[in-house]
Amino acid sequence: MAIPLRNQAADEQDPGKHATLHFGVAWAEGTARSVDARRALHAVLAHAARTGRAPVPAPTVQDAELAISELVTNALKHAPGPCGMALRLSGDHLAITVWDTSPARPVPQDPDPRRFGGHGLRLVHEVSHRVAVAPRAAGKQITACLSLPPRHLPGPLDRSLLSTSLADPVPRAP
Repeated sequence: MAIPLRNQAADEQDPGKHATLHFGVAWAEGTARSVDARRALHAVLAHAARTGRAPVPAPTVQDAELAISELVTNALKHAPGPCGMALRLSGDHLAITVWDTSPARPVPQDPDPRRFGGHGLRLVHEVSHRVAVAPRAAGKQITACLSLPPRHLPGPLDRSLLSTSLADPVPRAP
């Protein structure tokens, strides 16, 4: 069962920039699922799109899905008790924070193609521009920051490209 920290993504106004969006959820022991964490990510990104933000590119969304899945799975696998997640979307990055009750600091393992498992934290480091671990009163939190590309405004439609592509249709097979 999820215990929402905030019912929806909250907007924090920052003059001259898009609002920073925040979302948080806490799960009681045994109720967290990485699929729910990924759904929360998609809900935050959908909310961001409704506020006029440029869409997050698909490769960045996939990296965020991987990071969320790995961090939540590690919390479930290595820490007893409740856990939670916070998302923060600003103009230039997406921060994913997962907290759990284990005080043990995670260490990425060296790649080993013969080992099943143990690659997740290394993958989180690969897709993130920064990963930070911080102690909490009861456990730790891990934050993965993913860079977002600068917002590109659509330029004027290149009519020469459009007319050329319409003038030269792709021939159909006989």
